Amino acid sequence: MVETNSIKEMSNNKVLQSIFNLAFLCILLLSFSCKQKEEKKLSKDELFAKAKEIHERVMTLDTHCDINVSNFTDSINYSQELDNQVNLPKMIKGGLDVPWFIVYTGQDSLTDEGYAKAYENAMSKFNAIHKLCNEIAPEQIGLATTSQEARDIYASGKKVAMIGIENGYPIGTDISRVKQFYDLGARYMSLSHNGHSQLCDSNTGEEDNVWLHNGVSELGKQVIAEMNKYGMMIDVSHPSKKSMKDMIELSKAPIIASHSSARALCEHSRNLDDEQLQWMKENGGVVQTVAFKTYINKDKQEARNEKLKEIQQKIADSLKVTWITSWKDFDNLTDEQKTDFRKNRRNIMKLADEAAEEMQDIPDNVNVADFVDHIDYLVEKMGLEHVGISSDFDGGGGVEGWNDASETLNVTIELVKRGYTEEEINKLWNGNLLRVLDEVQKIAKKIQKAG
Repeated sequence: MVETNSIKEMSNNKVLQSIFNLAFLCILLLSFSCKQKEEKKLSKDELFAKAKEIHERVMTLDTHCDINVSNFTDSINYSQELDNQVNLPKMIKGGLDVPWFIVYTGQDSLTDEGYAKAYENAMSKFNAIHKLCNEIAPEQIGLATTSQEARDIYASGKKVAMIGIENGYPIGTDISRVKQFYDLGARYMSLSHNGHSQLCDSNTGEEDNVWLHNGVSELGKQVIAEMNKYGMMIDVSHPSKKSMKDMIELSKAPIIASHSSARALCEHSRNLDDEQLQWMKENGGVVQTVAFKTYINKDKQEARNEKLKEIQQKIADSLKVTWITSWKDFDNLTDEQKTDFRKNRRNIMKLADEAAEEMQDIPDNVNVADFVDHIDYLVEKMGLEHVGISSDFDGGGGVEGWNDASETLNVTIELVKRGYTEEEINKLWNGNLLRVLDEVQKIAKKIQKAG
């Protein structure tokens, strides 16, 4: 009888525990529901105020901002409100704290002459960034090479410059240039751009299924080893899928995609498919979601572009400036034409958009909400710790609502609107990317110590 009572007592305890667990779950769900309802009750002004407070406390980091060396002179420089998308006045206005300025070189022939020209171009951009931080505006911006330096400069009240390399083409066949570029401040590099380099195949090979190396070349393998040794992050935004797979297998450190979005939401070879996202998660890397219209919503952008192309061309013709309707044609321009196009691109697009506002049948623009859709998707697939933010400003990037650095707050507003917490927003804006940088540099020290 005692044994039977004990069994009954145990059974009753299990029932009570189940009831307690169910009640606790209901409380959690109710709490979450209330939180969601409370979020929805925020007025536009309240949402703005909350986002602004968070934005001011968080160090915002954008991993991809192209530069034009003509904007780094004594008379024309980033201390002025220029027509480009990223400069100090616009950064201050929008609260963009850490732009990664890009040493970009377009792909050319795999010859000594081509390498020499690419190296000269790369050095001119390194020099421009150093000139900005050391001569033009040292009281407003400082160059950082570690996460701690970035945080220290930010804490001092200044903006922070960091450097990435888009295309390893300027290395030529001299792997010692990895260390040289590292010493100049570069903390990430992609091994190719639009077109196969001497180091690896590019994503552009998907168009005709013609490959040069079937992934990473033998020289590319040596470059990866050097990057690991010195603490330079490997960027997989432009290399082919096979190249990316090779890089993950070869690298002793986590990798990044400095400016790519989700292929499941937008079918483009510059975006990463679900298998690649899984690779990134397992690797411990981070994908910096990019606000590039064609990579965010290709159909939406192309529909609008068809309406805008004619307007843009007419404006360019009237101003007698170089104009192209596709970035595929950019590398075919002369250096003078490239400079002319970059100089006038923003103004022509702005004038065309203003003209489009008067048109009744113009398709909607790709906007910040479309951009954050990709952040949501990447977070769902990989986990929040593997997602970051980039713009590709002054290299074709920008969406309605985040069209230059002065509008950076709008991204935070959209994140707050969707229920992201301040801690999560901080990770998206800087924490995840800097974590990878720290890990890469930590591994580099171990490699160097091992000899």
